[in-house]
Amino acid sequence: MSELLPYDPQRLAHCAGEIIVNVRELAARGWTPATSSNFSQRIDERHVAITVSGRDKGRLTEADIMVVDLDGRAVATGLKSSAETLLHTQLYKRFPEIGCVLHTHSLVQTVASRLYAGAGHVLLEGYELLKAFSGNTTHETSLDLPVLPNSQDMHTLAAQVDCLLDRRAIWGYLIDGHGLYAWGRDMAEARRHLEAFEFLLACELELRKLQRPHT
Repeated sequence: MSELLPYDPQRLAHCAGEIIVNVRELAARGWTPATSSNFSQRIDERHVAITVSGRDKGRLTEADIMVVDLDGRAVATGLKSSAETLLHTQLYKRFPEIGCVLHTHSLVQTVASRLYAGAGHVLLEGYELLKAFSGNTTHETSLDLPVLPNSQDMHTLAAQVDCLLDRRAIWGYLIDGHGLYAWGRDMAEARRHLEAFEFLLACELELRKLQRPHT
């Protein structure tokens, strides 16, 4: 542990490397258009590595990863993280086992968020890929993916997420007109959950197209 920093810089470098490699791959899929999306990993029990606001996520370098504490305050840097940092840190603060949070803006996620905003959730049921979510061992189950109204007030949005977490165990949620948050114990699990949500939402959108009456 460095005497000058309250976190281990080697651990930060490791987290930054994982974020850079994985996010470049997600960006290549078109899931982080413009400078949207934000990504983080836990460094230790008090610190989080997170992407700097406004950076092109397909071209991240170590200089684009900063450190915040669990209240979302920048640590040992003048850089600024996303306005949505609180949505990351509330998960790390509440669940010590969570090690990674991924937030993307794919076309599928954004369209689904608009389509299901009125219902407030997307019911995913009977799919084999439901076994991709930690704790699920069968396709004979269902998963409710919440859809929250968008807000520029992150404290309000975080409070709504807290209410969801009080009621059930979830691995992600959509924000209307915005995108998807997904998380896991580490980068591999968070990415597995993210990719499973993306695929299942795409299936639901395709089914709706096929079920529309022909005119």
